[in-house]
Amino acid sequence: MNFDLSVLDLSPVPSGSTGRDALKNTLDLARHTDRLGYKRYWLAEHHNLPSVASSAPEVMIEAVANATEDIRVGSGGMMLPNHASLKVAETFRVLEALHPNRIDLGIGRAPGTDPRTAYALRRAPGEDGSAFHAAADHFPEQLGELFAFSGDGFPEGHPFAPISAVPADVELPPIWLLGSSDYSAGAAAEVGLGFAFASHFSPMEPGAVMRYYRENFKPSDRLSEPHAILAASVICAETDERAFELASSMELAWLRMQTGNPQPLASVEEAMEYPYTDMERSRIEAYRRTQISGSPATVREKVEALAETTQADEVMVTTMVYDHSERLASYERLADALRLILQPHFVMYALV
Repeated sequence: MNFDLSVLDLSPVPSGSTGRDALKNTLDLARHTDRLGYKRYWLAEHHNLPSVASSAPEVMIEAVANATEDIRVGSGGMMLPNHASLKVAETFRVLEALHPNRIDLGIGRAPGTDPRTAYALRRAPGEDGSAFHAAADHFPEQLGELFAFSGDGFPEGHPFAPISAVPADVELPPIWLLGSSDYSAGAAAEVGLGFAFASHFSPMEPGAVMRYYRENFKPSDRLSEPHAILAASVICAETDERAFELASSMELAWLRMQTGNPQPLASVEEAMEYPYTDMERSRIEAYRRTQISGSPATVREKVEALAETTQADEVMVTTMVYDHSERLASYERLADALRLILQPHFVMYALV
């Protein structure tokens, strides 16, 4: 089965480092994966998390597109409840004007943060904190507005009908719906959009969700055939044992997030020495089942099996490790292990 490889970057912040370092590392990784032949480079939107610096994907898309040559660059995603649809349409038309045919607009309906921060980002209707999630309830309406601003237009008499998203002579880039359940899969299929499934943290079985999208896809003016991206957490190291060690940093970070104590990515040494309780170890084991790590041979077997099961057109890889050089090496090993399925312009570059 043929599929493309792409990148999902959260700009991880290791302990002892800074957000500035994390964003510089993003540009370094983008250049690296561009040379390796990866198809897309998407930037996530998260807020109020000390372990990630990816709070403004629209800003980083411009920086990454400027720093690269061939790779498509986009949002993975813009969390629509945090933004006005008009502003998203205008922002991505500007990006498309500056970088024609290289921009993607990935849309999510979750806020990408905790309820209190979501409320601070875009105050939802209501008088108190009980309305923190209200904005997400308006996702279908917001998505309809985005389509209208992108060229579909508003019905006659709508208050927004006279408004144009400028530059009005630039097409909005391709729109993708992101999700960790079958809700976005169904929505993407219904309106004829590409779909990206977040298997790197979703407890749902990805094959069922991806098949549901394909089986229910309705062609549209935006997309004639279904296109499904599977986002996966992958660590490709020299050996299975080394991959297990590198994965420990994100495992501890995930546990801390789940227990309301988010922190920067711990070093391998700190993570390996952490005194897990039996209950915490059980939670880590469950989380580990959603991750892929190992030697190049192990990772290739797992990624190919997952792509076949889900019928993914692309596998979008996120790699959260403490050491940036290890992250660069992981993406290179993965590209090398799967080199036969990459685009023809793939060329290996040695790490320096």
